[in-house]
Amino acid sequence: MLDTTLQTQLKAYLERLQRPVELVATLDDSATAAELRELLHEIRDLSDKITVVEANDLPVRKPSFLITNPGVDTGVRFAGVPLGHEFTSLVLALLQVGGHPSKEAADLLEQVKNLPGEHHFETYYSLSCHNCPDVVQALNLMSVLNPNITHTAIDGGVFQQEIKDREVMGVPTVFLNGERFGQGRMELAEIVGKIDSGAAARDAQKLNAKEAFDVLIVGGGPAGAAAAVYAARKGIRTGVASERFGGQVLDTVDIENYISIQKTEGPQFAAALERHVRDYEVDIMNLQAARALKPAATEGGLVEVELENGATLRSRTVILATGARWRSMGVPGEEQYRTKGVTYCPHCDGPLFKGKRVAVIGGGNSGIEAAIDLAGVVAHVTVLEFAPELKADAVLQRKLRSLPNVDIILNAQTTEVTGDGSRVNGLAYKDRTTDEVKQLALEGIFVQIGLLPNTDWLKGTVELSKFGEIVVDARNHTNVPGVFAAGDCTTVPYKQIVIAAGEGSKAALSAFDYLIRTTAPA
Repeated sequence: MLDTTLQTQLKAYLERLQRPVELVATLDDSATAAELRELLHEIRDLSDKITVVEANDLPVRKPSFLITNPGVDTGVRFAGVPLGHEFTSLVLALLQVGGHPSKEAADLLEQVKNLPGEHHFETYYSLSCHNCPDVVQALNLMSVLNPNITHTAIDGGVFQQEIKDREVMGVPTVFLNGERFGQGRMELAEIVGKIDSGAAARDAQKLNAKEAFDVLIVGGGPAGAAAAVYAARKGIRTGVASERFGGQVLDTVDIENYISIQKTEGPQFAAALERHVRDYEVDIMNLQAARALKPAATEGGLVEVELENGATLRSRTVILATGARWRSMGVPGEEQYRTKGVTYCPHCDGPLFKGKRVAVIGGGNSGIEAAIDLAGVVAHVTVLEFAPELKADAVLQRKLRSLPNVDIILNAQTTEVTGDGSRVNGLAYKDRTTDEVKQLALEGIFVQIGLLPNTDWLKGTVELSKFGEIVVDARNHTNVPGVFAAGDCTTVPYKQIVIAAGEGSKAALSAFDYLIRTTAPA
């Protein structure tokens, strides 16, 4: 199951085990169970601290296995064979059950240990999902730290009937005590905050007590990270408040156009951004959404940023780097069937539509890449493009047209998503050349029609373009003194990672220039 390179790497990691680990397998006669047995035995052979036992009569999913300690009946459970993106989750679970400490903040770990009540989590993932490992790893860690918390990570591709019965139409999907808890990327602090009802108030109190910053960056994507590094290198007090550090890069699969890095994946790139920022004295305040900006009352005064939890951060300058989000179609039925067949991440959710008919909305690069990817998994793909021609690169178009299970419809305006009340069963579109409305029967819709800037909270405060982008000049100034902006949320053309990083750096230099030329408050 594991090639020589992976075995060598895993053996090195397993040398960090501090106590014995027992892998308790519950298997059946399936081919997947045979693969799982082979994987577990290969892992066992790499460390004298690991043993494998089979307990096929346990009333749990088959095939699955529990990572625990001898004499203990709780731990981390995987249902399926955790390879692909989940191999890292498997390695971390082995280390944590084996006593290797987590790198999460000490106060957050203590909060998990002290959570009251019993919490039984189940997470459905796909092996191609790059959002799933964060959720799986967070819940695995919680089950290691707190004996009243259990977690089972379930490969939706193996347990297809459960996917159907529980109407799981996107991954990761998390259930808590049998009820749907959440879907999509979630970090440990976010999960804990949803369980611990008093966490938000305590967090707000801590944030309110912080001293004013010299530069406060709102947003933690490439623009925000670059701004933080450049500001911190000037020796000034720097803070970053972000909903999730890494931003939309976390939802990007392959990155092949960031100069000097031939190829990487979005989550890896985002992790590298955060590591770089943490090399400096930057106060990173993650999982913090901004809801209002209050300009300084006087020149050189403090700009205030109000957060969704009620806290207020103060700073002499602010850099807005809030990025953008996937654009919705804005048609009837889209919101009703979001996560019930309407999805925005083909790499994450594609495996859930194996053997089904789906549509991709959008003929740009992202849409055509999605269609090519999906064509290898689903029964049939229909690409709908509003314009008279596809906008994707010619090489992608040639690849798409070579696939036997793909149709392309041009001049198609999607007008409605239809469903049976619980899941998508089709869509309606208008032929823009004839105005005829047509129906398309399908089971999944992947929306790939561009981005919207995350600037709704700034309306009436900062000048925005007709597209909602923050208007900036060549030095990243907004119309508000002391407030700068950078990245995909601004009017700067071409929404690219390398451009956002450059703009973030420029914004930090402009903010520093503003500070040294502005009288500081007494």
